[in-house]
Amino acid sequence: MTPELEAIRQQLTTRRTELADRLSSLKADITQSHSRDWAEQAQERENDEVVEALGNEAKQELSLVNRAIERIESGTYNLCSQCGGEIALQRLQAVPYTNLCINCAA
Repeated sequence: MTPELEAIRQQLTTRRTELADRLSSLKADITQSHSRDWAEQAQERENDEVVEALGNEAKQELSLVNRAIERIESGTYNLCSQCGGEIALQRLQAVPYTNLCINCAA
């Protein structure tokens, strides 16, 4: 594995940990009990919806990160999933969980 690829793998691994921690924290926020006051409860439920949306975004990004790590381990990381061509290192460094070359992404 090249030093550049190892650096990307480390970046993805760090991001995976960050996302898992965020999801854990968001889950704890959602499972907190609500106030007995109706007005406060309504506000808390709106906040729960926002927290849930943030959780969904984190889950989606975590899935992309996990797939990128799997592609690194299988040796297919720098191959475009659409055309099979090579994904430029600069693109992988900028968007480490991409699976498309610049032409297919456009």
